[in-house]
Amino acid sequence: MAQRLYAATTSHGKLRDFRTAALAHSLVIQPLPGLRSIPAPQENGATFAANATLKAVYYSPFAPGELVMADDSGLEVDALDGAPGVRSARFAADAGLVDSPDANDNTDVWNNLILLQRLAGVPLARRTARYHCVLVVAQDGVPLQSADGSVEGLILESPRGTGGFGYDPLFYLPELNLTMAELDLETKLSLSHRGRALAALLRLLGL
Repeated sequence: MAQRLYAATTSHGKLRDFRTAALAHSLVIQPLPGLRSIPAPQENGATFAANATLKAVYYSPFAPGELVMADDSGLEVDALDGAPGVRSARFAADAGLVDSPDANDNTDVWNNLILLQRLAGVPLARRTARYHCVLVVAQDGVPLQSADGSVEGLILESPRGTGGFGYDPLFYLPELNLTMAELDLETKLSLSHRGRALAALLRLLGL
């Protein structure tokens, strides 16, 4: 029987990425049962590791005896001194750009817009960046293992591709001449920050 790991995320994009990466390890990754009804903890850590640990410890007691995985990940842009970093998902909101209650969720659009504005005038060679992911597994409120993964790239001046989510249409991989949003899912997971972090975590867990 395949080992089960619960993921403390409601992000369809993250769940898809994790599930695809887990196929090679005979691992079943499922969303934590009842996650949407559980009040979210305040993610006030200064690092990806701090936030991932906070979430794993917080959510794991809701699935007694089970392994619960939490992640924190984002984009680090060198020309912006590592921003948006832990604020990647809230980059536009921090700048005052939010959707009205009756609008569709345009968070990714706004985040990308703010990123392009902040990098206006910066030449491509200086738009170096990385995706960084930290994963932590906890059981009954106790952190067991953590692992991280990253992938290096450049931030384009305009989006390319329709796949992926978040900053993927702007995140360019020079060695492939493609953005993350232009990759097929299997290729993306073979080199993405989440795929690399999950592979490292599973090795530590012996799975």
